[in-house]
Amino acid sequence: MKEPAKTVFRNRKWLLLLALVITLGCSIASPFRGIPVGNVTEQAASNTTIATPTQLPLPADVADEQALLVNLYARANPAVVNITIYGQNGGQIAPLGQGSGFVYDESGRIVTNDHVVEGAERVEVTFSDGTIRDAKVIGQDPNSDLAVVKVDQLPAGIAPLQLGNLSELAVGQTVIAIGNPFGLDGTLTRGIISALGRTIPALTPFSIPQAIQTDAAINPGNSGGPLLDLHGHVIGVNAQIETDGTNRSNSGVGFAIPVNVVERVVPVLIEKGRYEWAWLGVRGGNLVPALVEAMKLPLERGAYILEVTANGPAEQAGLRGADNIVTSSGLSLPVGGDVVTAINGQPVNSFDDLLIYVALQTSPSQAVKLTVLRDGKTREVNVILEKRPDTLQTGLPGQLP
Repeated sequence: MKEPAKTVFRNRKWLLLLALVITLGCSIASPFRGIPVGNVTEQAASNTTIATPTQLPLPADVADEQALLVNLYARANPAVVNITIYGQNGGQIAPLGQGSGFVYDESGRIVTNDHVVEGAERVEVTFSDGTIRDAKVIGQDPNSDLAVVKVDQLPAGIAPLQLGNLSELAVGQTVIAIGNPFGLDGTLTRGIISALGRTIPALTPFSIPQAIQTDAAINPGNSGGPLLDLHGHVIGVNAQIETDGTNRSNSGVGFAIPVNVVERVVPVLIEKGRYEWAWLGVRGGNLVPALVEAMKLPLERGAYILEVTANGPAEQAGLRGADNIVTSSGLSLPVGGDVVTAINGQPVNSFDDLLIYVALQTSPSQAVKLTVLRDGKTREVNVILEKRPDTLQTGLPGQLP
């Protein structure tokens, strides 16, 4: 049976602490629906009255929030779907996995994760009212882990979910996830935005920038479902959870693909079926104090280039990766790489800054100007970006813009 989820194990010993470790939140549908917690016996009548919510009025602020969540669920849940994929299993077509999605437009297009529908021979969409429709995959992008499927006709009364605005989000803001964890359709969980601007792995050697971290419970089967603000606007697509490598259930650290990536990628998937990302062809990470000391750098922040991909845009433009290993404070450090401090005049204080700019503000064939520090001197390097290759061989772990 196919398992569309992926688990990536944490390795904090690598010298530049570059890897971010996650598990993709898609699962094979589970038959479990509940576990008895004890013997239940009928109580004899007594004079004791058990208080009910109607007997104990809720405080005004609690009642208002409860009403808000109830109303939000009633509006949003009809547009959240359960996606089941089918494929070959023992010579027969059988269910292979299950995830979530949400209605994107009135034409029946539904957004989900690419890893939910990857390898599907048949896709089936179940709506909240029980209506089941066959769907066709019309676009996939493993670099953003987004996909679009389409049904011929939406059930009556379903309104597409509206997209929110990433720039209006803040850490601490209340968010809602709706999806189908472990096959339990229409499940709502509540939490907060725990962090913004995370970088998470894609289904390729590249990374997804500006991901939203949340403690709203996301479990296998939530993949592809919406992360919503309290207006009911989609601010992200639930995709991954962090685990300790042994337990695939929620540990309070989940990640959603940000709405600005959805806005950029989904319309192109609808039009063309695939999305082409710009590619610089470097691998690297942030500067760390040990590296700054070993290379005697006059700065403490920037994007450090560990490796340039052979025949890639960066190598063709003359960018340099690490060319030597030195030992400092018991650490083996790759030294000699360029440090990028700006791109097209925009400051680069971290490797994420470089990743985000290339991913979200450029296109293939576009020329960019990098400001780099090399051998103690600052210089400008002009690079003509290319489209990301379908396959990529690299020698070092790290992030790839």
